[in-house]
Amino acid sequence: MAHESGMIGLPLRLLAREVYDRIAAAKGADRVALITGEERIEPKGAAYHVCTVEAMPLERPVACLAIDEIQLCADPERGHIFTDRLLHARGTSETLLLGAETARGLIRQLLPRCEFLTRPRLSELTYTGSKKLSRLPRRSAVVAFSAEAVYGLAELVRRQRGGAAVVMGALSPRTRNAQVALYQSGEVDFLIATDAIGMGLNMDVDHVAFASTRKFDGREMRPLRPAEIGQIAGRAGRHTSDGTFGPTGDATAFDPELIDAVENHRFEPLKAALWRSRALDFGSLAALRASLDASPPLKGLARAPLSLDQMALGALAEDEAIAGLAGDTVRLRRLWEVCQIPDFRNVSLDEHTELLRTIFRHLIDNDGRLPADWIEGHVRRLDDTMGDIDMLATRIANVRTWTYVSHRAAWLDDPEGWQARTRSIEDRLSDALHEALTARFIDRRTSVLMRRLRQDEDLQSAVSADGEVTVEGEYVGKLLGFRFFPDTRASGIDGKMLRQAATRALKAMMAARSGYLADAAHASIELTDHGRLWWEGAAVGRLRKGATPLTPRAELLADDTLEGSWRANAEARLQRWVSEHIARTLTPLVLLQEALDALAPAASPAPAAQAPQAGEAP
Repeated sequence: MAHESGMIGLPLRLLAREVYDRIAAAKGADRVALITGEERIEPKGAAYHVCTVEAMPLERPVACLAIDEIQLCADPERGHIFTDRLLHARGTSETLLLGAETARGLIRQLLPRCEFLTRPRLSELTYTGSKKLSRLPRRSAVVAFSAEAVYGLAELVRRQRGGAAVVMGALSPRTRNAQVALYQSGEVDFLIATDAIGMGLNMDVDHVAFASTRKFDGREMRPLRPAEIGQIAGRAGRHTSDGTFGPTGDATAFDPELIDAVENHRFEPLKAALWRSRALDFGSLAALRASLDASPPLKGLARAPLSLDQMALGALAEDEAIAGLAGDTVRLRRLWEVCQIPDFRNVSLDEHTELLRTIFRHLIDNDGRLPADWIEGHVRRLDDTMGDIDMLATRIANVRTWTYVSHRAAWLDDPEGWQARTRSIEDRLSDALHEALTARFIDRRTSVLMRRLRQDEDLQSAVSADGEVTVEGEYVGKLLGFRFFPDTRASGIDGKMLRQAATRALKAMMAARSGYLADAAHASIELTDHGRLWWEGAAVGRLRKGATPLTPRAELLADDTLEGSWRANAEARLQRWVSEHIARTLTPLVLLQEALDALAPAASPAPAAQAPQAGEAP
């Protein structure tokens, strides 16, 4: 930002949004543009452009141009995009290629005049071995590699530790930010995420736990490469705060060589950057496909494997009707543009290609425009915030397709209107998904109580007229007399937190209630036929055998929470009440007992035989 203008290409839409927000806060929103495949905020005269790598408007000159995570030039799926930017994207004053040390040798080979600056990690990263999920330290991120695994782990953490936030690359920025806010605020202490957290998303993580070390990369299930493990593990610790990492659950222990590589940031250097020609030949469909298959012109480059857009083009080229419609340069360019629509829905190639086929036919049949009523039919069905997590996530994935289409201005009569419409739907679905994730994976009661107890803060508690106890606004159980009955629905960590929170909150309540009982009027206490003493609608004591039938002992019914003098005072009040009650209701027997007690000791045995027996009526 020291330059008068700049542009940065980032690997994730989520990260682009995060960086945009930070630069907009520093420079002013009117000076910063955000450009991704699904989102465009372009103030007139914006000097700074934050983009996904694919969406960078390279025709715009800027003083400083930067590419983040440049080591992704070796990524099988998107590497050719990063390689193209590495070779051709330049700022007029400065170009920055930001990334891992593994790319140094390859970049030096491709750009011999490039200068290198190293920024070593300021904190240590340490392997701490395998830990059970229930034993993970607070401020841990647990990493898995599928939505199903993430949801399953989040469910376990909810039951065992009170809850977790969820972060996946497929989440919209709005949902992702809301989930991260739960973690950053301390409402939950655990984050369950995919490897999206390895791409620079900044969060306060102390420990990274790998629930798996294998992932499906779009082509096959394979082990994580050491550099990939290092990238993810590196999220632990910030600045000068040390971090730790290790496996959890069914993941196997790391071998010594891997541990050494991650702890010391030493990984095998990249051998080649994946390349695809940017000089595409639109003379014919065959020529276009041939130019996409061209061999790399430089040593250090390798031809990229077929990416989705190229596979879609190949599938559509097999359709004679489509091939016939793409017979001239203009239409062929349009077909290639259609093929570059991402598969946000993560469906099969055939299903994705069918959507592309339909879009291309509409463009050809309607003079390059998509029918508004056709788009409306698709979009309207997605404007529904009801359903479970999977349904909401599926709708968001679908609406992202139409958001992407809405940013192809030449295809629509009212692109700004459709952009606003799809963005509004995505926002509503994102809010609903955040609420659904929170409801399913966070026990708010437990998380609130855990945070307050850990911070040793005073707990705000209250008792309703019918004895319902709330702590920090959360129902925790009932207080009947001097006995607390926890919420019967709570178990495991939830039940443990309830007991701890209730113990702290109820001490003051119990003490106050003891004082009220000590001053209670005689008429407010009752004795039942079963020998129970009731006060304020609850049993607070019971009669136990005393020295004589006319001097039973009053035993206080109270939890251990009522302690010391408060407990003694409450029990003493009940004892006084019992003595007064017997004196009032059994006066003749009391007088008789007093007369017997006054007789000489020698005369006591015979009259004593006449004394009333326990349980006899007067």
